[in-house]
Amino acid sequence: MFDVGFWELLLIGVVALLVVGPERLPGLARTVGLWVGKVRRFVNSVKSDIDREMRTEELKKILDKQNEFRDVYDIVEETREELKASEREVQDAVSGPSKPKPDVTVESTLKDDLEKPEPADSSQSDDDKKRPA
Repeated sequence: MFDVGFWELLLIGVVALLVVGPERLPGLARTVGLWVGKVRRFVNSVKSDIDREMRTEELKKILDKQNEFRDVYDIVEETREELKASEREVQDAVSGPSKPKPDVTVESTLKDDLEKPEPADSSQSDDDKKRPA
């Protein structure tokens, strides 16, 4: 802010000593110190408020850019889905109608095994099977 060197401060101190006097000079110095502290705190508070506002504006700009990119991303995703659907249609048209594959599961296999007739006892000979009992 101000460029105040040692000699300027010494001159101000000598003038204050002559004007105020040695009895009231310590009280004056204390009062001046308090006011200087208040001014510094005020200046620092204003600086921090300005910095905070600048960061807020920068964040708003970044969010606006992200929203623009989100719209572009949505358009790209929509186009990708349309291309996939078109690709499936072309592949279906090229390959022709396909037969649906039978749905073979463990349950259907077990069911088929249970419905099959059991083989006859192999200990009987073929002649015994043909003869009535």
